[in-house]
Amino acid sequence: MLKEIKNKYFAMPIQVRASFWFLVCTFMQKAINVITTPIFTRLMSPSEFGEYSIYSSWYSIFAVFITLNLSAGVFMRGLLKYKGKEKEFVSSMQFLTFVLVIFWISLYLLFSKEINYLTKLNTQRTILMILTIWLSTIYGFWAAKQRFDFQYRKIVPITIGVLILGQLLGMALMNILSDKVNARIIGTFIMDFIFFFGLFVSDIYKGKRLIDFNIWKYALMFNIPLIPHYLSQVILNSSDRIMIERLVNTSSAGIYGLAYSISQVMTMFNTALAQTEEPWLYKKIENKKIDSIKPIAIISFIFIAIVNLLLILLAPEIISVFAPKAYYEARWIIPPTAMSVYFSFSYYFFAVFEYYYEKTNTIALASGIGAVLNIVLNYIFIPIYGYFAAGYTTLVCFIIYSAMHYLFMHKICKDKLNGEKPISIKIFSLISIGFLLIGSLIQLLYNFNPFIRYICLIIILIMCLINRKLIYESLLKIKNMKKVNES
Repeated sequence: MLKEIKNKYFAMPIQVRASFWFLVCTFMQKAINVITTPIFTRLMSPSEFGEYSIYSSWYSIFAVFITLNLSAGVFMRGLLKYKGKEKEFVSSMQFLTFVLVIFWISLYLLFSKEINYLTKLNTQRTILMILTIWLSTIYGFWAAKQRFDFQYRKIVPITIGVLILGQLLGMALMNILSDKVNARIIGTFIMDFIFFFGLFVSDIYKGKRLIDFNIWKYALMFNIPLIPHYLSQVILNSSDRIMIERLVNTSSAGIYGLAYSISQVMTMFNTALAQTEEPWLYKKIENKKIDSIKPIAIISFIFIAIVNLLLILLAPEIISVFAPKAYYEARWIIPPTAMSVYFSFSYYFFAVFEYYYEKTNTIALASGIGAVLNIVLNYIFIPIYGYFAAGYTTLVCFIIYSAMHYLFMHKICKDKLNGEKPISIKIFSLISIGFLLIGSLIQLLYNFNPFIRYICLIIILIMCLINRKLIYESLLKIKNMKKVNES
């Protein structure tokens, strides 16, 4: 039996095996962060957890400016553009990022007082943040090259190993250092430095090209126009915690950060579906077979809705497992943030059409509007309704974000695909409104006996059992997509 499975595994194309392990790697990263969260919430007070959440939010924002996201899309494009000179391209990109990091550290040291006043981070944390961003980008270049070459054997153990060791070292340092937030930050930095600095040296040694102005110009000209989009995405996902800390307090930011982190675990399903569907969708768009997308679209939206409803249904129990009573208010944040995850998936689905037809201006426009609206709504409603409002402002922004991308997709379908759409506005609205109503009703049950929610869970499981044939056929359709992608 095992031999047969092994033979089937090695009979699969390397692209399929690599995709599988890259997906496993992504799941494991999120799983480890989830598993360790209950430990950190018990080692840190809500205020300390809030401080770390604020640090993480600023980390995401600073990373866009410091590295210009050079390890993202432009790097993969560059590996194709400079085919045959990949090593020189990688070493030059690594050194460009190093130069950017030195520039930003120098700029920070000149204006440290002003920047520290803005971020409420001290100099030690900010310097550690910039260096950790650099090390993370070194890893990003290396990991992207591994994916490009379908070399999955190294990326999984290194990625998971560094993450686990960094978490463990952070926990150990918390029992030694008085500043627990610094302890966690230092733990991550040390492990990243031990494992990733060597990758930087190796890439520089192999490529032996530090400065190539053609490569630098290509990379900067490609990525700098995308900075507003990258930054808007970060602000949409991170500004809540910063504004809660400013408008309410650090403890509230910690409680909100916990709920948001738990809800974001559901993005694993977004990622899994997106990675499976994206190549298939591109082929269907290329061949103008939009009709065949419709059943998959409906299955996908219903699946993501059900997964997030299950999270909302069990939110109080999940919070009690993940954190002590001081964090229990976080259960009220999970419903709106989980609903946001659903609309985030819809954005990915609709945006495929924009990416295929290279309508990056519409993507940047939607991102910018969503980010600005999120800041404005937070500024208005958090002082009135408290930090709970941030979950709902995020939900509203993601609904608008999703609606904008649907409209952009609709225009593309009208102009390029004879008006054929992968999902009608009526069906998408019915699924979305039904999801919002059911999620809101479940939230109202939090103040009642938990057995009512357990009965709802049993009903859902019974319905799944009754409709197991339909579920199996739906999974089979997704499996068939993978076969199309392999061919």
